Amino acid sequence: MATTPRMKITYSTLSADNEELQSAFDAALEHARASLGQSYPMIIGAERRNSDRTFEDRSPIDRSLVVSRFPLGTAGDVRDAIAAARAAYPGWRDTPWRDRLAIMRRAAELISERAFDYAALMALEVGKNRLEALGDVEEAADLLRYYSDEFEKADGFVKPMGSLSAAEKTRSVLRPYGVFAVISPFNFPMALAGGPAAGAMIAGNTVVLKPSSDAPLLGWKFGEALRDAGLPDGVFNLVTGPGETVGAELETNPGIDGMVFTGSYEVGMRLYRGFTQDYPRPIITEMGGKNPAIVMPSADLDEAAEGVMRSAFGYDGQKCSANARVYVHRDVARPFIDKLVERTRGIRTGDPTERDNWMGPVINQRALDKFTDAVATTRADGGTIEVGGDADASVGYYPTPTVVSGLPLDHRLFHDELFVPFLVVGEVDSLDQAMHEANDTAYGLTAGIFSRNDAEIRTFLDTIQAGVVYVNRRAGATTGAWPGIQSFGGWKGSGSSGKGGLGPYYVQQFLREQSQTIIGE
Repeated sequence: MATTPRMKITYSTLSADNEELQSAFDAALEHARASLGQSYPMIIGAERRNSDRTFEDRSPIDRSLVVSRFPLGTAGDVRDAIAAARAAYPGWRDTPWRDRLAIMRRAAELISERAFDYAALMALEVGKNRLEALGDVEEAADLLRYYSDEFEKADGFVKPMGSLSAAEKTRSVLRPYGVFAVISPFNFPMALAGGPAAGAMIAGNTVVLKPSSDAPLLGWKFGEALRDAGLPDGVFNLVTGPGETVGAELETNPGIDGMVFTGSYEVGMRLYRGFTQDYPRPIITEMGGKNPAIVMPSADLDEAAEGVMRSAFGYDGQKCSANARVYVHRDVARPFIDKLVERTRGIRTGDPTERDNWMGPVINQRALDKFTDAVATTRADGGTIEVGGDADASVGYYPTPTVVSGLPLDHRLFHDELFVPFLVVGEVDSLDQAMHEANDTAYGLTAGIFSRNDAEIRTFLDTIQAGVVYVNRRAGATTGAWPGIQSFGGWKGSGSSGKGGLGPYYVQQFLREQSQTIIGE
């Protein structure tokens, strides 16, 4: 594998001007291209299972590139993976928690050492640019470190309680559930596979991972790092294949004690309603957002335009935290839009593995169709396309970063999650109106405001219905969370638990409390 420079990587510290970083990525990309088209097995206990039926993991950068091939898993494969996870559970549960953390921390170091190799594969698999891919990989490593640190700070979640007599001793103990299913998305293929799986395993559960069929390779690579770190067989299992078979079995199989799902609102709500049958089972859902930014007359408009542009078009608008709508005060609407358009025109679009391209393709044809439909709807309904509106599907799935204005605030494009580089801007007359519109949605993931008025900022913080909020953030109006810095979780239709990933309350969700009273010890 390529040699990785030892540098601290976060979304905010990454720089395209870092020549050491760029050279290391070039070397890793050459290595990654040489490995394209390989076949990988599912991970079921100690078995590396193949199948006669496979599917191709093709690159959205260029549809002719087969990044990897994976087995088309069946319900039977899922049942076998669950059986392997259940068999491994007692031993993993009873492993001293410090030993569990040691394995997770070794895996984190391996992921960081291999960051450039994994990031190069990620760029090819899902079309992330160099810096976004590196950030995703290092975020996965930092999630393992952070969750391990939080578990250690809590001393394994064993807490002495009061007593009713001198002969009585009572303690509260948080205990693992058993087997967790993790269904991960394409857009953060290592961080959103690794983070939930790590949270479950740190707590003492075992895991069956179903990665997105658009991004199975990075989930497999996460498992590779765990194996190389010494994780026992059966603690982490991976089954690849479609939601209709693999996902459905995970949803209904009584051998699954809990689930983490990251994906669409429609699928998440169906799972949330259907996962609990005979008795409650915990399900942690993160279901995206239609994230608003508000721009007030007191704002620094250059700062606002930069922050909105970065959040709207970073990774092609395919972040669940992406800024999808802006409510700008009428007094500054035109100068703000002009500045936003100027910055958007400056975005380099193309093959994201090339150093100078900041925006690449969307993940597949369905995503590109959503983009072209939104553009057509804008034109049909009298909106103005300020910039963008074009798409090129000759090689991959390439839309242009698009800003539209002039649509009524109740238009569906202000409310439907699209997950593409399409930003709708609406004018408002007051902060009260902006807050009403920002909160008038089923979602509540991220939000931002640009204002230099303390009273406006306080009103925003007190009344916005979102789990992750930012004020005057030039690096990203609604995006850019990092483990231990910003907890990341949604309200309303964006999440089911009220406890964010990346934060101090995440691992507890994989545990249940037991009160232990002992007399005469």
